[in-house]
Amino acid sequence: EPMSKRQRKKLLKQKQWEEQKDLRRQKRKEKRQKRKLERQSKLDSNNEGNDRKRMRREVVPSTLRLIVDCSFDDLMVLKDVKKLHKQIQRCYAENRKAFHPVQFYLTSHGGQLKSNMDENDKGWVNWK
Repeated sequence: EPMSKRQRKKLLKQKQWEEQKDLRRQKRKEKRQKRKLERQSKLDSNNEGNDRKRMRREVVPSTLRLIVDCSFDDLMVLKDVKKLHKQIQRCYAENRKAFHPVQFYLTSHGGQLKSNMDENDKGWVNWK
């Protein structure tokens, strides 16, 4: 059965993609090693130890409190609950990195939001 021009082009592209798979893999590996060496040389030149743990000790806690009231999640559609979950995750992560972190509280945490967090982010129970 004769092949159309489009089918031939598609087949040719697929063959080229398969042939270059090892080359792409090798390039990715080299890139990873290069980044690893750069990080290592950066750490060697910065003997002060500016790693995350050290930066965490220099943090000055803030007296501000941030409270997120989750009691309205029963009025939300599941899509909005998922967006709220992502926003809460982002707030928590940014607050942990901040030099002046606020006290972060979640209130009335239950219903759809809690089940969504249990399903998609099992680590939230370890949040401080």
